[in-house]
Amino acid sequence: MLDIIYVILPIFGLMGLGYIAVLKRLYPAEGVKSLIAFVNNFATPCLLFHSISTSDFRAAFNPSIIGPFYFGAIVCFIIGIVIAQRAFGNRPGESVAAGFSGTFTNTVLVGLPILTRAYGSDALPVTLSIIGLHGAILLTVGMMTMELVKRDGQPLGKTLVVAVRRIASNPLIWGIVAGIIGSLLDIQLIEPAEAFFVMMSQAVVPAALFGIGGALVEFKLSENWKQALVASLIKLILHPFIAYVLMVWVLHVPLEMARYGILLAAMPAGVNIYVFATYYDRGISVATNTILIATVLSAVTITGWLYILSL
Repeated sequence: MLDIIYVILPIFGLMGLGYIAVLKRLYPAEGVKSLIAFVNNFATPCLLFHSISTSDFRAAFNPSIIGPFYFGAIVCFIIGIVIAQRAFGNRPGESVAAGFSGTFTNTVLVGLPILTRAYGSDALPVTLSIIGLHGAILLTVGMMTMELVKRDGQPLGKTLVVAVRRIASNPLIWGIVAGIIGSLLDIQLIEPAEAFFVMMSQAVVPAALFGIGGALVEFKLSENWKQALVASLIKLILHPFIAYVLMVWVLHVPLEMARYGILLAAMPAGVNIYVFATYYDRGISVATNTILIATVLSAVTITGWLYILSL
């Protein structure tokens, strides 16, 4: 158990440092978005490209891990919508936004640092194979569902075009595609280029954790905290539980491989749930509260999942 605490402490220590630095105005609040933009648009695409291009990506693409991860996410999406409607009396569009809040994982800013800290570089190929599909699958499902249920929605075909454009314009996708091409063609980088991508990759963990900690200062608890708590528990407990049952008990994936997908499913909600909510102007307070609550609670739940996955 002490080893698990040692894994978690520096991760949430960096988040705490970012939070305190922004709260006490030791780091400018307006700089947080720029820092996260650097992580998402530059450092992480370099990490994705380098890690995928230098690994056997085809061997890491395991349907027995990827399938349960996304099946669990979609089940959580449906359950979140039903609870939002029946337990909290939300309108259809708000229910979809609430369900999405318990669905979309913070794979990059929190997931990658924790997976690499816990399991080292061996976790990267499988982890990146899940991340490569994450936005493409869940954003498309979320946007299609929203357009189907809200009365003022646009035609479904137009929604699909918007979804494809949002996905195609994501630098993370560029890094993944370039990495897959590099892996398939067995491209060997010259030393200066190799050093460049290594240095950019090393910037991801500290910058991402400091940035997400600083971003939490912006999010305040509101009257919708109960809905956000439910969405957080769905994300932190139900999603990884479904992934665990399917991978380990049903498909009999070895735990030393399945743990990468299970632990990634146990990560808190990502900032894209806020982007989704503001894009449709539905469930914004639930999304912001979920980011705050899920990220704080994840210090406890991730510790628990690390313990379970070490048995």
